[in-house]
Amino acid sequence: MPCKGCNQELEKCQCQSLLQTINEVNQKLVDLELLDRLAGQSMTFLVQQRIKEHIKNTCHGIFDRSHLKNLLTWLDDVVICWLMQVFHNKVSSDPDAMHTDDNSKSSDVIQSLKVKLTFYVYENYALSVIDQFFSIIIDFPDSIPAIEDLKICMEKINLRRQIINTLKTSLEARILHPGVNTMDILTGYVAAIKAIRYLDSSGVILETVTAPIKEYLRKRSDTVRCVVTSLTETESGPTDLSEELAKGDAVKDGATGNVHDELSNWENWQPDPFGLDNTTVQTRAVKTSRSADIISMVVDIYGSKELFMSEYRNLLADRLLTQLEFNPEKEIRNLELLKLRFGESLLHNCEVMLKDIADSKRINSHIHSDTKYVENKQFDISSLIISAQFWPSFNKESVELPEEIANEFRKYTKSYEEYKGNRTLNWRTVTGKVSISIELGERVLDMTVAPTQAVIIYHFQNKNEWSLDDLSTLVKIPPSVLRRRMAFWQSHGIIIESQPGIYKLIEDELPKSQLEKLPINEIITEDEDNESAMASASDQREEELQVFWSYIVGMLTNLDSLPIERIHQMLKLFASNGLGVEFTQDDLKDFLQRKVRDHKLIYSGGVYQLAK
Repeated sequence: MPCKGCNQELEKCQCQSLLQTINEVNQKLVDLELLDRLAGQSMTFLVQQRIKEHIKNTCHGIFDRSHLKNLLTWLDDVVICWLMQVFHNKVSSDPDAMHTDDNSKSSDVIQSLKVKLTFYVYENYALSVIDQFFSIIIDFPDSIPAIEDLKICMEKINLRRQIINTLKTSLEARILHPGVNTMDILTGYVAAIKAIRYLDSSGVILETVTAPIKEYLRKRSDTVRCVVTSLTETESGPTDLSEELAKGDAVKDGATGNVHDELSNWENWQPDPFGLDNTTVQTRAVKTSRSADIISMVVDIYGSKELFMSEYRNLLADRLLTQLEFNPEKEIRNLELLKLRFGESLLHNCEVMLKDIADSKRINSHIHSDTKYVENKQFDISSLIISAQFWPSFNKESVELPEEIANEFRKYTKSYEEYKGNRTLNWRTVTGKVSISIELGERVLDMTVAPTQAVIIYHFQNKNEWSLDDLSTLVKIPPSVLRRRMAFWQSHGIIIESQPGIYKLIEDELPKSQLEKLPINEIITEDEDNESAMASASDQREEELQVFWSYIVGMLTNLDSLPIERIHQMLKLFASNGLGVEFTQDDLKDFLQRKVRDHKLIYSGGVYQLAK
């Protein structure tokens, strides 16, 4: 049987004699106090490399269990035992032998090395965990054992600066770039809040690390919509934000609650960690925000609850306008949860919107039971009757209805007026769904389309070919918009562009191979189900600020010229009360600059005045 050390036969093996010689030499060097001076640096380097390799081989990528205790046990059983052999410090069977001068000197050296190597294990294991902290964030809460280990290491060694620098770098590299969609960035942000807050309850690391994420999300135009969608839409399963909303345990006035907790818990107060740049986080408002719940931190990206509630109202309006069979239970539940968190005043409009749905069903039922109306109608109309002042602004798109169809709407309006007395209806003809049946030769197509598409195809029943300009004039849709709408029927092989600007109805069904060759590749086809009937956020903001224009004109007429700070102050003081419109000085500046471009104002020397 060969020796495990040199692979020689046991008769020829010299390992034991060599080991004895090494031990004797080491003992002499220990006696002369030269071993550490001659070989200490090399030996320490060798041990440190072995510790690093062991941490990498046994701990890397495994976050669901603790490793620290096993590492310290391995340090004692393997590394320290080896060092004891090197220093010839074997425990003697004679108890008195432990108290000899030689063993005492060796024990002191071993003990000193053990202390240093223990801290080396803490440091290198902690750095290994920090380097993988992005993966730990993604795996949270399964990665809690790894975070617990890191917390223990942080009690021994100050690693906050390394954590902050590494996390900021990894987050910027992984999620803060155009290739990652906003919803994924938001998911990463929420996961980072949970994991970092578990690691550091003071909130300083969390605040510093997530600041770039908040700044980046603030620059993305769809952030608010993604947040609201994540809060309220759970068809594909609950999200982190929807689960937080479902808890319903947040205090509406978060700052007051946090201050109360801080005062009642003063004995456990801890100062901010030493050595970090806290110059930007010294105010009480910021400190209390560190302990805010996840939804409050997400809302804090924009710093305005009103903005989030406005976006929720837009999304709710879109859903109510696109669902043919409306099921209110889910929306009512979301609304009640949001009211618990943000208060009823911000969501009063949404309550009215949901009430409009119920009222519309009742009114439709009544009108359809009206014998006089039923006898004269040509087709069924079901309307959603809204209280316009409580709904978001609609976009400016419109369409001219054919006389036969417009007449049916007049019949419905007359029946409504007879039912409601002093009220009438103003129809929005481009919003809704129309069920149509198209007969082309032997083909019969039953489809549900948008009203604009129904009007377009309606005109082809009397005339097989239309020019873009003629049809645009007839339906009162701009040619550029009409061309996009025509693409819908082209994609279904019902209309072709026989020559530029000329559209023709296809009577016979085209083979699939021929349909694929139709020249529609340059046309932007759109999924109209995904188009919003509501005005864009910028358009709505412009409309809100437009109410202040008469006030601004009056100010500048009386005072000739004013700086923007004075205009903003006076509007906030005299004009905004009762209007419920929140606006910042930057919002006002953008509005005034548009008036300058429209030659309604003059900006010179830092002040605005009316154009002469």
